Amino acid sequence: MSNTNVTALPVPLSNLSQYLQLVETFPRLKDDEERALAERLKQDHDLDAARTLILSHLRYVVYIARGYTGYGLPQEDLIQEGNVGLMKAVRRFDPARGVRLVAYACYWIRAHIHDFILKNWRMVKVTTTKSRRKLFYKLRSAKQRLDWLNRDEAKDIARSLGVDAEEVIEMEAQMYVPDQPFDVPSEEFSDDTRSLSDYLEDTGTTPDQKVAQDQFLCCASSALHDALRTLDTRSRDIIESRWLNEDPDKPTLQSLGERYGVSAERIRQLEVAAISQLREMMVPRLGVDYCDVELPRQQSLFAF
Repeated sequence: MSNTNVTALPVPLSNLSQYLQLVETFPRLKDDEERALAERLKQDHDLDAARTLILSHLRYVVYIARGYTGYGLPQEDLIQEGNVGLMKAVRRFDPARGVRLVAYACYWIRAHIHDFILKNWRMVKVTTTKSRRKLFYKLRSAKQRLDWLNRDEAKDIARSLGVDAEEVIEMEAQMYVPDQPFDVPSEEFSDDTRSLSDYLEDTGTTPDQKVAQDQFLCCASSALHDALRTLDTRSRDIIESRWLNEDPDKPTLQSLGERYGVSAERIRQLEVAAISQLREMMVPRLGVDYCDVELPRQQSLFAF
């Protein structure tokens, strides 16, 4: 049996590998070429000049993005964000300042990569101020090992950035404690099979009860409003002052008696009569006795 020569097929390159090869094919620009292109872009808004400037500097974006591989984010995304920064730098580049484009663009490239890292480091944003941004990258560069910072290390970092050690410790926890699923149990975080949603306060009301309460309150509010119109001015004022007033310093029977020149007992009698009249009008309209529906007192508009 004769041996058959098998020709090894080339291993297909990934999209990233193809891109890295592509950016190396664009020629580097000399100083005078770069300046001429930048002047054409600035004076004539020449898009072809802008395209040449961008393509010739794509390799530098790749070089800068490689410095952030330790953040656990896709290299393609870092390069893409850096390219956005490069394009903004090209648009704002002024050749009259006498510096090369790469020296100016590197700040824009890094800024966009930094923003991307901060936005995608965690589901919840870990930095909201400029000082916390500095602290984030300072912690990343300071943690050369997997252990947590001890108190002295936290104090050294805090001293260098002018912040409190407690803020350094808090930031470290936000950076390195993984996100936990809200409604899916995960044994990755603990032996507890319950999810975070299981720890929400149980108000003792089922969803169908809550819907029934909301519907009842809506109907009761309308019925109460109409029933109040049937009361005389004094009785309506007593009910509104005593039962519908959310002010903690509600009028007392005595103060209402002084307002109308009668005794506190007379105000109580008027109140009872008004409540009875409201019940007679509201219960038939609602089709259910208000006592049969369990409502928190502070939510009921007529829990007399």
